[in-house]
This record gives sequence, structure tokens and C-alpha cells, in this order.
Amino acid sequence: QGALKSGSVDPLRRGRAKDERGEFDWGGCSDNINYGIRFAKAFVDAKEKKVKDARALMNLHNNRCGRMAVKRFLKLECKCHGVSGSCTLRTCWLAMSDFRKTGDYLRKKYNGAIQVTMNQDGTGFTVANKNFRKPTKTDLVYFENSPDYCVMDKSAGSLGTAGRVCNKMSRGTDGCEVMCCGRGYDTTRVTRITKCECKFHWCCAVRCKECEDTVDVHTCKAPKRAEWLDQT
Repeated sequence: QGALKSGSVDPLRRGRAKDERGEFDWGGCSDNINYGIRFAKAFVDAKEKKVKDARALMNLHNNRCGRMAVKRFLKLECKCHGVSGSCTLRTCWLAMSDFRKTGDYLRKKYNGAIQVTMNQDGTGFTVANKNFRKPTKTDLVYFENSPDYCVMDKSAGSLGTAGRVCNKMSRGTDGCEVMCCGRGYDTTRVTRITKCECKFHWCCAVRCKECEDTVDVHTCKAPKRAEWLDQT
């Protein structure tokens, strides 16, 4: 409404435009994604531009992938105008999607990241394994494999997963099958005391009973002794 002295209004979205539903008017309130990208690039890339090593080159590439992922999921939102809700005139604007959508997309890119090495002149990189395709501007890249977080590795800052509580019923990363790295898990029956049957009494107190609940707690087994000593 013009009440803000400064805002996130995209100056490029003005006048009329068209989509599959027909023509519409730009409402003047689109998220200024180009300004956000320029600001993020200047802020996040500044550290990487001070050095010219492989890690900086990798980070610059991956930073750009992140910025482009946010722009990828811009969505057109519209409001209809007309008698009794008819859509004789539409006012539209571009808005960023929920960040979960961008996060899920980047997680898939992370799982499919491509290992690369520096090229001979140090200005770019090439695939480490010639059997894999070359990375595009939307692919995440990495130079070194991650440490094995299944076991304790003090040099990598990994505490391992021995003793971690896991969910026996889950097939995800919190499940015993994944978290325990195939070592199996121990089960302990634990009795917990919790507040239950709480009631509000006028005025003004909440009184509860104490209930006992017996549950099975699953914790990851430690690696075999020889393997454990090798890692510590």
C-alpha cells in the first residue's frame, strides 16, 4: 500500500503479463529475489574469494547452487477481482515457496553430489571418476569423502553412534538399522513416571496423578573391541 519506506518489492514486476490462465496485472509486491541473490552472493561468497584453493572453488559452486534453488521454487500467487468472486481481473505477484520445498530439493542434490578434482590450471574442476557425468550448475560437488560417523574418530570430531537411542520401528536415519550401522542394538526395559490425568481446578491450579509407564529403550551396540581401538 506504499506505507513501507523500504521493502522487498521487485521493481521488475510491473504492468501486465500472461500465464496459462490468461492475462493478469502485477500487484507490485513480488519478493525481490534478485536483490536477495545479490546480497547473499556478496555476503556468503566474500570469504571464499580471498583464497584460490580447491575448497574455496567448491564452496563458490555450491553456494550458487543454493541461491539458484531458492529462485527455482518461486511461485505465482494471485488474487481475483470482480463481482461475486468472479475472476474478471487478476492481480498477481511472485512469492517464495515454503523453505521445506527448497530444503528437500537440496537434500536430494546432497545425496547425489558429484566428487570432483581440480583441473591442471587450478581454475575449475573435473569429475574424479571418469565413469560419472560432469557436474552441472545445479549439481552439488565435493572433493573429499566424509568421515565414517558410525565410529568414534576424535580427529574428525565424530563421537560415533555407540550408545545412541534409536527407533526400532523407523526406516529413516533415526532407525536402529541405519543409526547403528549394522552393529545391532541392545534393548532395556525402563519404567518411567509421568504426569497423567491432569485436571484444572477452579481457581487456579492444575492437579495431576503420577503414572508408571514401562517402555523398551533401544541403544546402538559399540563396535567390536579391535575395530573400536583402531578408530580411537
